[in-house]
Amino acid sequence: MIDLTSAQNALKDAYLVAACNQLNTKTNPLFAKIKQSSADVYGKQIIKMAPIGLNGGVGAGTETGELPTAKENTYVQFKTTLKNLYGTIEISDKAIRASANSNGAFVDLLNAEMEGLITASKFNLGRMLYGDGSGLVGKVSQYSSGVATMDSVKNLMEGMVVDVYNSNSKTHSGLRISYVDRVNKTITFTIAPSSNLVAGDLLYVQGSKDNEITGLGAIFDTTKNLYGLNRTTNKWLNPYISSPESAQEISDGVLQTAVDFLEENTGSNIDFITCGAGVKRAYQQYLACYRRNIDVTVLEGGYKAISFNGIPVVSDRFIPDDTLYMLDSTKFTLHQLCDWEWIEGEGGKILRQKAGYPAYTATLVKYADLICDQPNGQAKFTNIASTVTNPFSTSVMVNGAGATE
Repeated sequence: MIDLTSAQNALKDAYLVAACNQLNTKTNPLFAKIKQSSADVYGKQIIKMAPIGLNGGVGAGTETGELPTAKENTYVQFKTTLKNLYGTIEISDKAIRASANSNGAFVDLLNAEMEGLITASKFNLGRMLYGDGSGLVGKVSQYSSGVATMDSVKNLMEGMVVDVYNSNSKTHSGLRISYVDRVNKTITFTIAPSSNLVAGDLLYVQGSKDNEITGLGAIFDTTKNLYGLNRTTNKWLNPYISSPESAQEISDGVLQTAVDFLEENTGSNIDFITCGAGVKRAYQQYLACYRRNIDVTVLEGGYKAISFNGIPVVSDRFIPDDTLYMLDSTKFTLHQLCDWEWIEGEGGKILRQKAGYPAYTATLVKYADLICDQPNGQAKFTNIASTVTNPFSTSVMVNGAGATE
């Protein structure tokens, strides 16, 4: 007969291993490529020594002259707090009792709950990876008759629970999104807010404001401190950023310029390119214009990608359509206190009754943050045109079709 003990054992043994594998390797191609380590974790903090430049104790001299003066490596200290990443499932007492005499029904119940948790966790981990750590998922531009028009809905999904802030004041909490209109960039909520939202309101994932991992958005935001260091006094932290006022076309020459600059000036080795869907389409059109074969490579986790000089180029839903990142993935580490684990209560219980409700909850947790050892060895392009000019005709390639100029 199925009971809470057998449910807990299944979650601890079979489902935890599967959840770790899915979250660590199937979240997205970049997350799968980033190494994970428990090194440099001290208590609740990550403290890491990052080298700057070269060792100074090298030089040439005469046969009998003085040897070069020894000069140690120059280091700075990166410091950040471990972020608390949670994922919770809930199973009603009625559902457990209803499946008590059927192993198949019980397995189906746990499978459905775990699949839902893993899907939601992968979505949010992928979003955080490209975020700035703030948890911001959208800005309201207009609100009318229960429908909020957003600046973007890339980071939003049905079922997501959000808090609403106006400036730094929370005005609404626990609003659940029931529908996302991706064409008109609007959202509606399961239960309408108690008071109207206003233009400029900011939406954050529930409880996540300023509590998420240090993603690419933070690494490339040169206006803010990084890992406790001031960028004004540590200019070497600033990455390569190309952001022209007028749209630039994607090409091998543009990409190679950044690769050469980073190799020559920082020693980084770009091994991963990720971009918005619009940029990927534009690059495919560029290759088609020059009658080139589009090489496809298979990445860790089974992901397929086109390539530039052997470097995989993948698109990601959380990157703006006109943006591209060029990364040396060996410089990124997800430092963690532990891998995903269940929060255990008294007696090692992971399924606990939800206070005041006939239901049980279990929570996955991971304490971690992302650190890039060499921020200046990474590159970002913005304002990339979604079309390319065909040099062999008078037409412009638009989404794969010729349009007369």
